[in-house]
Amino acid sequence: MAIIDSKGSSGIQESPALITKNHFEFKSLSDWSYNISYGCSHGCSFCYVPNTTAIKREINFEKKGHIPDKWKAERIAGEHWADFHWGEYSIPRAWDEAAFLKSLQTAENAKKLTPDGNRAIMLCTTTDPYQQLNILGNPEKSKLLNESLRALVRNALKLILEKSTLNVRILTRSPLAKKDFDLYKKFGNRLMFGMSLPTLDEKLSGVYEPHAPGPSAKLKVLRAAKEAGLHVYVAMAPTLPDEGRPELTKLLATIADLKPLTIFHEPINVRAENVARIQIKARELGRPIRGEVFETPSRWREYAFGQLAL
Repeated sequence: MAIIDSKGSSGIQESPALITKNHFEFKSLSDWSYNISYGCSHGCSFCYVPNTTAIKREINFEKKGHIPDKWKAERIAGEHWADFHWGEYSIPRAWDEAAFLKSLQTAENAKKLTPDGNRAIMLCTTTDPYQQLNILGNPEKSKLLNESLRALVRNALKLILEKSTLNVRILTRSPLAKKDFDLYKKFGNRLMFGMSLPTLDEKLSGVYEPHAPGPSAKLKVLRAAKEAGLHVYVAMAPTLPDEGRPELTKLLATIADLKPLTIFHEPINVRAENVARIQIKARELGRPIRGEVFETPSRWREYAFGQLAL
């Protein structure tokens, strides 16, 4: 999979990665977000992030030369490349230590926070902190980009640890996170490590999380995190319309064995073209899905509230 990146010797020309206030309500996840890139190589088909961030920056990315001309033509024709090509691009942000420290100090000193945010910074809310980027035909640049992404995470964590009293919540789908277990341990009770685990079905995971590691790989990492003495949680999100009581019971029983501090759950939120992406991937893989639950608002509500009640 080719990842479109910035031009120039460093491969990075974007605005710096900063700690920013998020807009979560009633999610008990965090008060702050730290995102290392625009886009995400995992390309989850259900993801609605393109509608909240990337689509708003399409023209800016095009002007900077990040995006192929054929994608620009698609946007002009009325289709948002940021949505339809989700998973095919990840544009790393720059590292600016002074700017990061300023944002960290702002977060540290903030007084009016949500009651359930736990003074926590989440890595990440619009991308994944652990991605593997591949520029086809350019292994040197691929290596540079991956080193840059890793530095964005470790640099930030070290400064949060040393220069603040804030808490951290890691959310990833990638086993690459194991490389930072040593740093996580230093936070003690200030850090929770979590992975997204919406299903135990490897084939369904291929439809909804096409480029992410599968459920068995995630479970290995979660178990390793427990063995390492880390506090873990699980994002059972989103639960899928294709699975009912038997599947959810098995999933919850598997999660319970991890003794997580908390479980986060939500159904699929319909935004922009994520339903089309789900259906395209299902057809590609020849896996029938319950796409009818997205056809009308009333059907979606029945699915969403049904999952919450179940």
